[in-house]
Amino acid sequence: MAKPARSPTAEAPPAAATAEKSLSEGGSGLRSLASAASGWWDRWSVIGSTLSKLERAFGDQFPEGERYFGLENFGNTCYCNSVLQALYYCIPFREQLLEYCANNKNTDDAEENLLTCLADLFSQISSAKKKTGVIAPKRFVQTVKKLNESFRSYMHQDAHEFLNFLLNEIVDILEKESSSPKDNSPETTSPEKVLNGAAVDAVKKEPLVTWVHKNFQNSSLTSCLKSFFSTETLNADDKFFCDKCCSLQEAEKRMKIKKAPQILVIHLKRFKFIEQLNRHKKLSYRVVYPLELKLSSISDDADCEYSLFAVVVHLGSGPNQGHYVAKIKSHDHWLSFDDDSVEMIQESTLQTFYGSSREYSSNTDHGYILFYERLGGNCHEKTDSPKGGV
Repeated sequence: MAKPARSPTAEAPPAAATAEKSLSEGGSGLRSLASAASGWWDRWSVIGSTLSKLERAFGDQFPEGERYFGLENFGNTCYCNSVLQALYYCIPFREQLLEYCANNKNTDDAEENLLTCLADLFSQISSAKKKTGVIAPKRFVQTVKKLNESFRSYMHQDAHEFLNFLLNEIVDILEKESSSPKDNSPETTSPEKVLNGAAVDAVKKEPLVTWVHKNFQNSSLTSCLKSFFSTETLNADDKFFCDKCCSLQEAEKRMKIKKAPQILVIHLKRFKFIEQLNRHKKLSYRVVYPLELKLSSISDDADCEYSLFAVVVHLGSGPNQGHYVAKIKSHDHWLSFDDDSVEMIQESTLQTFYGSSREYSSNTDHGYILFYERLGGNCHEKTDSPKGGV
């Protein structure tokens, strides 16, 4: 039997129910809108929270195009990390190294060496998408240990010895490359040519001048400037042999900077061997290093002004123990690089690393290697002084 058809009035909801449904749909719409707004806010909060502590410290003053990355420590490689950070923020050195990397990027027969590893590391930092972070310089450290057994152990190493080794190794590589032209084109066989930023005279065989020399020549000092460049009298057993007199004569000896470098690196003597103790002792003498330095009486080249941009600090009581960190100035801001940690510091913090006026002090954090950059346009040629009779 067929079911009777329902009347239209039986299907129609009451007016109150219709109004309630309408309100319900409106509430649902508001809830949907609120949910969407909440989701947008949550996503914004996540993006905002990804900013590093250093980025938040810079705020809207973060230097355009700059990167600040910590370096992972592989047990005892703080000596390496602190020097690498100082070299990276040595702008002339960084730019020339990146240029070297770009020029040799597509060279198929180029073998890997310390220079290419360093160039790749600097390129990885400068081209990183993130502004801050941590990079593991594993390949570079492995190459260092492969080339020099002194850095293979897990004992405490000397940052200054590593700096000298690194710069000397880079120079050796550039010199080797310059003496091995890749083709017989007129450019590489001409008497005068430029290779890797170095001027070479194929006829006169003059010493190669690389971009490392141009930046760091005459730059490794082992004591305070005034003491290092003071006049020394050679007498007694230290008399000077005169070729004209054919005998030993008293003489005066003094060291000067022949040519003012672009980057002046000053190594403060912080360790001394004590014969009575048969070991090295750390010297905590107070050395106030200025933010601005002027070379005058110690340079034959010109009166040049320099600005401090990096300090490698040794933390610890002796040469065989402790830790290295780097304090670096970048875009008018001072930052502390402690392996994989990077944070902003006040300029006044540098004063805590001067040393102590007392021989024994509880403060064992001292400036060890100072990096100064020559200020552009502030070198004034010296005028010859009147010559008088002796």
